[in-house]
Amino acid sequence: MALEVAISQHSSAGARSRNEDFAGAVTPAGQSLDARGVLCAVADGVGGHAKGREAAEYTVRGLLNDYYATPETWRVADALDTVLCALNRWLLAHAAHSRESCGMATTLSALVLRGTRWHVAHVGDSRIYLYRDGLLSRLTDDHTWPHPELDNVLHRAVGLDPRLNIDHFDGELQAGDIFVLVTDGVWNTLLDAGIQRTIGRAHLDMDALATELVMQSEARGAQDNCTALVAKVTALPHAALRDRLAESERLPLPPALSPGQTLDGFVVEAVLHASRETLLYRVRDPVSDELRVLKTLRTNCGPDAIAALVHEEWLARSVVSPHFPSVIRNGSRSHLYYLMSWHEGCSLRQRLDAGGHFTIDEVVRLAGTTLRALSVLHRRSIVHRDIKPDNLHLDLHGTLRILDLGVAASDSEAFREINNPGTPSYMAPELFSGQLASESSDLFALGVTLYELLTRHYPWGEIEPFQRPRFGEPIPPTRYRPDIPAWLEALLLKAIARSPEARFETAEEFLLALERGAHRPLAMPRPLPLVQRMPERVLRALLMLSLLGNLLLAGALFA
Repeated sequence: MALEVAISQHSSAGARSRNEDFAGAVTPAGQSLDARGVLCAVADGVGGHAKGREAAEYTVRGLLNDYYATPETWRVADALDTVLCALNRWLLAHAAHSRESCGMATTLSALVLRGTRWHVAHVGDSRIYLYRDGLLSRLTDDHTWPHPELDNVLHRAVGLDPRLNIDHFDGELQAGDIFVLVTDGVWNTLLDAGIQRTIGRAHLDMDALATELVMQSEARGAQDNCTALVAKVTALPHAALRDRLAESERLPLPPALSPGQTLDGFVVEAVLHASRETLLYRVRDPVSDELRVLKTLRTNCGPDAIAALVHEEWLARSVVSPHFPSVIRNGSRSHLYYLMSWHEGCSLRQRLDAGGHFTIDEVVRLAGTTLRALSVLHRRSIVHRDIKPDNLHLDLHGTLRILDLGVAASDSEAFREINNPGTPSYMAPELFSGQLASESSDLFALGVTLYELLTRHYPWGEIEPFQRPRFGEPIPPTRYRPDIPAWLEALLLKAIARSPEARFETAEEFLLALERGAHRPLAMPRPLPLVQRMPERVLRALLMLSLLGNLLLAGALFA
């Protein structure tokens, strides 16, 4: 069952000669409904300024259009922030170049209903209410200052300040929830009690509710424009978005397969990988006669592993890039699995294990390609969490691909992964203290990977599972390979800095430093003084020296 929402809206100029309010909603279907949900918004152009109506309409229309163009893997709050901040910059730029548009600004209250949750983004003094079980609760706060001569003065609005500060709230949906979005002409006239009484009237249906709120406001002498948008949740989906592809979750897991056996017509040619829970096969497509990779789970896996595999497939489908395997859509599955494109070649780990040697130029090229691929993930708010030579693959044409999104995280959602999130020798120090993985920890793992490709060593030695390592100063890579240029060593040491603040902030920054290379090298980090690196040892040594000196002095005095 999909999310179902009934919406009604009404707007009136009220006692004003011009209506500076604007409202709108989008109720998509199918994948867009699952990925981005239903979006409703009301705006009130700032009174007393030129083109308040234009600001309100432009902001609402822009939000309704551009929100659905954001990547599906972004959090709702991030998507709304990105779009609204862009609209804010446009309003400010437009006002700066037009005397008629000076002060062009608007309030904005937006509601997203997605899966089984609601999300609110708010700036200004329009309001959003939730009516549940006969009680009305206000979800937003007014961004106003009291004024002796005016009703209120806005201190936040879209188009008012270069730095847009947006309030975000979210919560769980219930069937029957009614959300009410109103401008100040309605709430300032009816007050919360009047809005609750109007919604509670049994004879009013959804189509009439928004109109009734506006008409009641006008009847009670509203002195401002009056706009109301009402959204009622009539049905909830069975599962939230990240537990989606529900049809896949209900499929049985296939039995373990051997070469020569078939599954839905796909002929198994080889077992590529078999772990405690996951299985990868190379199979031949019966229709195209092309080779594919089939990923599934062992039959003893539980619901958490199944949900994680479905999530992994969803993530892999959302990443469209030549530097990732493509997901092959197959709608006639009899069991739970998914298909990816097959590329002949080997991983960088296989090449290392076979005694392969990486030149400095080759490592620089591989680093650049990997950074471009990581930027694709990070722009979609996806953190890979297991970058290492095993998951970097070179095909026969020299194209590098990042493999295995099995422990990737997206949308800041907590998923229990099929495997442990990361490989200890490539994990950033903060991960061992329980901090969440981030873009910074991905770049750290890439720095360790490049270090290993060049030297066949780890900066701090190999770290075993369940070991709690202590990170001192990393061994400079030139100790193992003196031909590494100084600029590249500086870049590697910055990438694997113990503190996230000392590393590259983004993959793009890392890539820029790599491309500048020796022409504009990074400054070599200065080694920390011994007292900062090992304060306890220094203090202990000073105490021992002091004690020894005192003993010698005492001996000399009593001799």
